[in-house]
Amino acid sequence: MQPLGPGDPIRLGPYRLLGVLGAGGMGRVYLGQDGAGRTAAVKVLHPGLTNDRHLTQRFVREAEAAQAVTSPGVARLLAAQTEAGRLWISTEFLAGPTLDSAVERHGPFDEPALRHLAHSLARTLCDIHRAGLIHRDIKPSNIILTRTGPRIIDFGIARPEHGLTLTTTGQAPATPGYGAPEQVLGQRVDPSADVFSLGAVLAYAAGGHRVFEGAHVAAVQYEVVHGQPRLDFVPGQFRSLIEPCLSKAPGHRPRPEHIARAFTTRRGDDKSWRTGALASDIKEREADVKRFVTAVGPRAGEQPSRRRFLVASLSAGGAVLAAAGGTTAWWLNHMGGPVAIPPDAEPVAHQEYADGKTPRPLWGPLSVAAEGTVPPPVAMHGVVIFSAHDGGLAAHKAVDGEAVWSLSEASGTAGMLQLSETHFIAVMDSGEVASLDASTGEQRWAVSAEAVQLLALDETCVYVLTGAEEIRAVEISGRKPLWTVNAPEGMQSADRPLAAAGAERLVVSGSNGVVIALSTDTGREVWRRGQGFGPAMPAIDRSSVYLGGRELAALMVADGTERWTVSGYTSSAADGWGAPWVKELNVFAVVGGRPQSVRMSNGDTDLMGDDSMEADVLSSLPPVVEGRSLLVDGAEGVSVFHDPPSRRAWVYKSDTGTPTVMAGAGRRVFLVSDGNVTAVPVL
Repeated sequence: MQPLGPGDPIRLGPYRLLGVLGAGGMGRVYLGQDGAGRTAAVKVLHPGLTNDRHLTQRFVREAEAAQAVTSPGVARLLAAQTEAGRLWISTEFLAGPTLDSAVERHGPFDEPALRHLAHSLARTLCDIHRAGLIHRDIKPSNIILTRTGPRIIDFGIARPEHGLTLTTTGQAPATPGYGAPEQVLGQRVDPSADVFSLGAVLAYAAGGHRVFEGAHVAAVQYEVVHGQPRLDFVPGQFRSLIEPCLSKAPGHRPRPEHIARAFTTRRGDDKSWRTGALASDIKEREADVKRFVTAVGPRAGEQPSRRRFLVASLSAGGAVLAAAGGTTAWWLNHMGGPVAIPPDAEPVAHQEYADGKTPRPLWGPLSVAAEGTVPPPVAMHGVVIFSAHDGGLAAHKAVDGEAVWSLSEASGTAGMLQLSETHFIAVMDSGEVASLDASTGEQRWAVSAEAVQLLALDETCVYVLTGAEEIRAVEISGRKPLWTVNAPEGMQSADRPLAAAGAERLVVSGSNGVVIALSTDTGREVWRRGQGFGPAMPAIDRSSVYLGGRELAALMVADGTERWTVSGYTSSAADGWGAPWVKELNVFAVVGGRPQSVRMSNGDTDLMGDDSMEADVLSSLPPVVEGRSLLVDGAEGVSVFHDPPSRRAWVYKSDTGTPTVMAGAGRRVFLVSDGNVTAVPVL
């Protein structure tokens, strides 16, 4: 969970919002608490999307569908309304793990637990279908395990049985591997589609593997339509019960009530929800929520304040506790003891910069960093990690700059990538790719990869450049190389290419101005584009990739199809577009030495800087957005702008002209330049 940001509401209807549970293209989900102390998940549609008829209808349909179902097996709808232009719905907050998380953490379900799971889910499907609805997205991540049993969530694409086509052109018809064949083919569906999905879910819970697999989404969907389900890992006594659910013909699948009867529970079958590892997991998460709500709750007579909303990593089983004086928080990790997480820094007050004065740094400069051109630092988990003066990596406390750890055997030139809230990826001098604990520097795992530079990572792989001038994908879960291809011209180690990964593509920008996209499954080149000038970090957001260069370009990341472009001022590199940064509905980038905000939807621009900022060469790294500030490195130093700004607020001047690399977290931005590390405040 993340803290509330400047653009987040503090209250919606009866709910005081405590933090952000998640965010996506449609909106954000908050943890809320009403006046009686009851918690809820409050889903809010992005204000900028309220005019999108399709998305608004889907949002309203989710509320109507959830309201129509009366069942102990779904998350109850609590409220839904429009307030101050915001469309929101609230549902019962469930603190347990999702089914996929439980299987990954605790392994496949044993016979009693699977019987209870199947019986409960089948009865819930009976209730959903009795209400005249088809869920259409039954999958492990939409099933939450609570102490009273499994609950089905997310009615976002549920429709009445008499609803028409499944989807509009270009939309994903179903979750790969769980949607029925008729969903994949875009045909009309009936309740039996949910039965197919239930069969795939139960097989996954029984054996820990998906029944339909493939190298990419299209291959998985092909197997769903034409292939046979892999059930060899499902225990024999359940295989004959699950296999009919996965029939290609909808009419050959059993009805949910028949499944519930076939998986009749026995006395004690629900003990997995009362004892054992899963029960402990559920209880810990429930306790985490209670502690978190207590920690962020206002004192008697005190109005809620964003500064009192501390961060918790509930999804990882973490908890936040208020420390003495309420000035810090403790993140409790299953793998160790408590680690202090500093509070956010105080934002700079208007009167402190209205006269043009530059605020004093929070701490530093400290002469502890490597000199010359270095990779950007990483700010996470209460520390800032950077290339050390004596070689390797070093971490200092975010709050005061105190040294925490150093690691001489890590490469200070290969870069770093944040893997999770507590761990990051680095390259060791041996060429190994390693996962390191941010708070201690201790190694969690390492894979031999002959790496000399980190490129990017996604949910499955870390992508590196090798000493043999190759691009290599290293599996995170399997801890082994997945594929290796030759690095194209302009993308070798001396070129220092920049990359981003997402939506099944690795997008690499080279020193020759060429951008290529590789399939993350195979390493095969899918498309390429000439952007001009040198490398600029791509930005991937959902199905689009944004590229700097001669023009700012928005492309479909899958095939490189152009969505829109915005030209630079001239053909000069100094007037081109620097690396972009995506935040909510906007793309931020520097053009001609001045930052601009560009609408993601259509490329409309809004000038953010002023002519007093001296134009610099093309910025290969994106601006840093933290708090209400946007920071840009330029010829004069680091300029700080409002977000969104009209004029520059102040500048941290540099006399050396050495490029500054930056990272932001907790209303602090950490500047690394010319061997120094400095923490500065933001608006």
